[in-house]
Amino acid sequence: MLRDTWLLFRHSLRITLRQKVGLIFGAIQPLFFLVLFGPIFATIGTWETLVPGLIIQLGLMSTGMAGFGVVFEKRTGVLERMRVTPASRLALLLGRVLANAVTLIIQVVLLVAAGYAFGLRAPVGGLLAGLVLIVVLGVSLAALSYAIALTMNEQLFAPVMSTAVIPLVLLSGAFLPMAMAPGWLDALSHVSPFRYALEALRELFSGHYLTGTVLAGVVVTVGFAALSLTVGTRVFNREAA
Repeated sequence: MLRDTWLLFRHSLRITLRQKVGLIFGAIQPLFFLVLFGPIFATIGTWETLVPGLIIQLGLMSTGMAGFGVVFEKRTGVLERMRVTPASRLALLLGRVLANAVTLIIQVVLLVAAGYAFGLRAPVGGLLAGLVLIVVLGVSLAALSYAIALTMNEQLFAPVMSTAVIPLVLLSGAFLPMAMAPGWLDALSHVSPFRYALEALRELFSGHYLTGTVLAGVVVTVGFAALSLTVGTRVFNREAA
């Protein structure tokens, strides 16, 4: 399975890296928020609060929409041809998911570099720990996105997922901490795993590591990853049966 995963990962990553314009455009919207909204936000908050929110937004928009690739492969028959090979069904999922994770890392690094140009001063330890957390979250999102793409009508995937991203970003507290929201909205946001991941990311970017917020973010993110990978694997196995 490891060999199959590596081959599919390398194949998927090679295709992604060829599309350099698409790689950059995937991070364009968070960069726009950084450049156009950041200076305004900096008058009431800090870059260590805003940039993690933009990273969560990037993760939702990048890996959360990863299922587009499977939709295209279903239409062109590529996925069916892969299914008749001896390759492990789990490898078919993991190879793609890991390639999406590498893409997300590149985009996050670009966003953080731009953040430093504007005033972000997160410690190196916090940046590295935050990157690991966002990669785990990205893997979760990609696996779930593939599962949804395989079970949903091809015509509905794009509008449904694009619409779902907006409330998920807002409920995570990406632009303003949810503690500032009305009580009912704050309570609703606790249902989303992205709030916990974001609050942990903000703690890490502020140089706080051993806190309850970080622990909660790690536990929720790892749990979400386990659930998403389980669902994604089952869907791939069922669709390949």
